[in-house]
Amino acid sequence: MKNYILSAFIVITAVSCEKKITGTVDNQTTPPDSVTVPESNEPVESSTLQTCYLAATGKDSVFVSLDDNLGTITGKMRYKNFEKDSSFGDVMGTQNGDTLKLSYTFQAEGTTSEREIYFFKKEGNLIEGIGDHKVEGNKDLYANPAKIKYDGQALKQVDCKDFEKKFTSK
Repeated sequence: MKNYILSAFIVITAVSCEKKITGTVDNQTTPPDSVTVPESNEPVESSTLQTCYLAATGKDSVFVSLDDNLGTITGKMRYKNFEKDSSFGDVMGTQNGDTLKLSYTFQAEGTTSEREIYFFKKEGNLIEGIGDHKVEGNKDLYANPAKIKYDGQALKQVDCKDFEKKFTSK
């Protein structure tokens, strides 16, 4: 009886492991040094998503243009102040949930500086994080990121068309 069960097990296993091939195989191959490109007049879409923001308080304003490329945030930022020094530079960082954690490398008063800046995304707007800062080398960092309060100025989302004009260095 044991031999019968063992034989049945081997037959069932062999039948279930047998691969069945159906269909036809195309033997025509394309040489590896050629590429087929479909003809289309459709524009190629970028892998990034650009979003622009603006805030104005009195005669002071902030412009931000952000590109999100699979979670890596890059862009430009400009603080245009009326009777204080303005700044212009690049931002780079990441997005964790609704929080953008950015490093702002900028020019102001003829020097290059770097400042950590966080934004909270809420209802299509960016709300600047406010907290104590500390200086390490030439970097201005949040002293305790866990204590940041998102009650700073709100930057409203705006159309990015012709937005680069706002980033001129003058």
